[in-house]
Amino acid sequence: MQTLRHAAFLVAIYGLMGAMGILGLPVIIWSRDLCYAWMRRYARCVFAIARLMCGITAEVRGEVPQSAVIVAAKHQSMLDVLLIFACLPRAKFVMKRELLWMPVFGLYTWRIGTVAIDREARGQGAKVLREVSAQNHEAGQVVIYPQGTRVRPGVAAPYRRGAAMLYRQLDLPMVMAATNAGAFWPKGGTIRGPGNLVVEFLGTLPPGLPGAEVMARMEAEIEPASDRLVAEAERRMGVA
Repeated sequence: MQTLRHAAFLVAIYGLMGAMGILGLPVIIWSRDLCYAWMRRYARCVFAIARLMCGITAEVRGEVPQSAVIVAAKHQSMLDVLLIFACLPRAKFVMKRELLWMPVFGLYTWRIGTVAIDREARGQGAKVLREVSAQNHEAGQVVIYPQGTRVRPGVAAPYRRGAAMLYRQLDLPMVMAATNAGAFWPKGGTIRGPGNLVVEFLGTLPPGLPGAEVMARMEAEIEPASDRLVAEAERRMGVA
């Protein structure tokens, strides 16, 4: 039953992405502001589908950043990406280059100024710094995943230096964010519910801290908060 529900969920959200993506082409050509609005509408539709099909509600906790900051976020699922995007006023993501080649999705992410990197190539940190710095005239929230990829709940993965490098170069505050999205749609797994999917904005690091301190504080705040949210979700689902 769960496998069938997962298949139906994928058909629904990707079918909607294709339909809305094609209908919105004049919108994104005309205006970046309208592109953001159209993408947020898609994200909200996905959560409406998740609620109707799986009983999954979505909640944002903490103070949502409104000004120019770096958001260092835990990444467990496509769902946490959509929830962060839906609540931030001007999100710009650092993401893997392959996603730019996805039909429809890649065009929209390019239009809002996403920075695409090749995770296997050398010198990508410098590329991210150049591209984000070039766009920094347009205030927004630069979202980066310090672990570089989706990580299943309970799995340890190292924090990479890219987020700390970006923080030092841009001289912006860093807001950290935790999630339990992997409890509902883990990497390599199927969608499940019901429950309450959460993205929680945590503490803010002021500009100018040493890189080693930034690395340590990201892991010390994001990991326990994400574990707490996952445990909360699993208790409600009867898993733990």
